[in-house]
Amino acid sequence: MSKRCILHLVGSPTDQFYCDLSRFYADSCIHAVADPARYSFLIAYVTPDKKWRFPASLSDADIAAAKTLDFAEAVQFLSRQQIDVALPQMFCVSGMSDYRALLVLLGILYIGNTPELTALTANKAKTKAVVAAAGVAVPESELLRLSDKPSFKPPVVVKPTQSDNSLGVTLVNSEADYASALKTAFADSDEVLVERFIELGREVRCGIIERQGKLVCLPLEEYRMDAQMHPIRAYSSKLAEDEQGNLAFAGKDPTQTWLVHADDPDVARVWEAAKLSHRALGCRHYSLFDFRIDAEGKPWFLEAGLYCSFAPKSVIPTMIKATGVDLNTFFKQMVDEALTVAR
Repeated sequence: MSKRCILHLVGSPTDQFYCDLSRFYADSCIHAVADPARYSFLIAYVTPDKKWRFPASLSDADIAAAKTLDFAEAVQFLSRQQIDVALPQMFCVSGMSDYRALLVLLGILYIGNTPELTALTANKAKTKAVVAAAGVAVPESELLRLSDKPSFKPPVVVKPTQSDNSLGVTLVNSEADYASALKTAFADSDEVLVERFIELGREVRCGIIERQGKLVCLPLEEYRMDAQMHPIRAYSSKLAEDEQGNLAFAGKDPTQTWLVHADDPDVARVWEAAKLSHRALGCRHYSLFDFRIDAEGKPWFLEAGLYCSFAPKSVIPTMIKATGVDLNTFFKQMVDEALTVAR
C-alpha cells in the first residue's frame, strides 16, 4: 500500500487567537492520527502576517526553524508536492473560505465542506435563513448594524454574526444590559444578531457524517445548563487558557458534558432537524449543529459549526468513539470519502 500524503492547513492569516486555536487543534490531531505506514504529513502553517511556513511539526522550535515564504512562494511549493488529500484546520473566516478555495484552485482534494458553504455559515444570520427556509425552527431574531437600535424586549441573546466558540455572546435580561452586550458583540463583528432567548430545556450538539451517500446521525452531546447560573454556553465552557496563555479543552468533564442515549425522546427530533439542516445547506462529508431544546421538547437551531479537527477531544471524534469507531478508522474513512471525488 502506497502512503497517502496529507496536507494539514493550519493557522490564520488574519487573527492571532484563531491562529493559536488552529495550531492547538491541529497539533492534537497530528499526534493522534499519525500512521507512518499509511500517511506522510505535510504541515502548512500560516500566520497573521500572511507568511507561510512548512515546519516538520507544530512545536515552537520547528516553526522557528522553518523558512518563511510569501504567498507566491508558498503556492509554488504546494504545486510541486504530490498531495493526496488536505485537511483544512483553519477557523477564521478567511481560513475557512479563501484558503479552502486555494485548495480548489490548486486541484488539491480536501476533507470537509466547500469554501462557498463555509463562507455562508461563517455568518450566523445567513445560515439561519437557509435552514429556516427548509422548515427548521430557528429563534426569531433581528440583524443590527452599528447605528441600529434593537427592538426586541429582553430576554434576548446578543451575538456577533461572525465568531466562534461563543466569543462576544451575551444574555441580556434587561434593557440596561443592552449597551454593554452590543459593544462586546460589535467588537467581533460588523453585524450583530439579537435572538429571542429560548428558555431551558436543554442544549445539545448534533453531528452527522456521510457514509457511502447516506447521512449517519451521531450521538448527541449535551451540556449541563442551569436556568439561573448557566443559562447559555460561554467561551469559558469551551476553551480555557493556562498561566502561560496556552489553550486547552474545557467542558469535557463528564459532569458537565455527556452523550445522550439514542432512546431519549428528544434525540429523534434533533436528528431530523439536523438532517434537514445538512441537506438545506449542502454539507458534505460531515456537519455539526447546535440546538436549544425548549421545555416542550422542540429543538431550535442555533448555529452550524462545519469543521472537524480530528483532535481526539473535539466533538465529532468524541461522538464517533461512542459508536464504537476509533479515531484512526474515522480519519481513514474521511480520507477515502475525499478521494472518491477523483475516482
